[in-house]
Amino acid sequence: MPSLIITETLTQTQHFNMEPDDRRRNKNLGKNFMCRLQCMFSHSTSESRLSLEDTQQWSQSMERLLESKYGLATFRTFLKSEFSDENIEFWLTCEEYKKINSSFRMSSKAKKIYEQFIKAEAPKEINIDYYTREQIKRAVKTPTLQCFEDAQKIVYGLMERDSYPRFLRSDIYRSLLESLASDAIKG
Repeated sequence: MPSLIITETLTQTQHFNMEPDDRRRNKNLGKNFMCRLQCMFSHSTSESRLSLEDTQQWSQSMERLLESKYGLATFRTFLKSEFSDENIEFWLTCEEYKKINSSFRMSSKAKKIYEQFIKAEAPKEINIDYYTREQIKRAVKTPTLQCFEDAQKIVYGLMERDSYPRFLRSDIYRSLLESLASDAIKG
């Protein structure tokens, strides 16, 4: 807890010590990103637009962040900027996989997921232990809706412990909050 307070204090101090140009650049980053997000979801009604309150709630839990379409899009953008988006891509792919009803589609999709994320040297290889990797290798031969469950839990835990805290400290998130707060003050 003390390290959280120190981090917040450092961040606030850094914000106040920023040169005016840096603050303006940060504010513009948030505005630009907010515009891009709202354009992505331009079919949204005014009630479901990006708000300061919703954006602040992303810091309460990773689950809240991922439940929000804007939160998910922002988190994915952050991970892509760090070249570490394979975990969220795997997690989302597994969420879609769980909705499959056809055993033929399940078999086909399970093999694709294995080839893309699980197999050693896969294009988007995720960081899981050897035992889990081997367990999935066997399970993919006769796939079930749960065959990626253990790997998905591992990946979620990695994101929650590592990527999510970095996201909350990121320029993308902070500048988005600042931009929304500034807009809220203006009315």
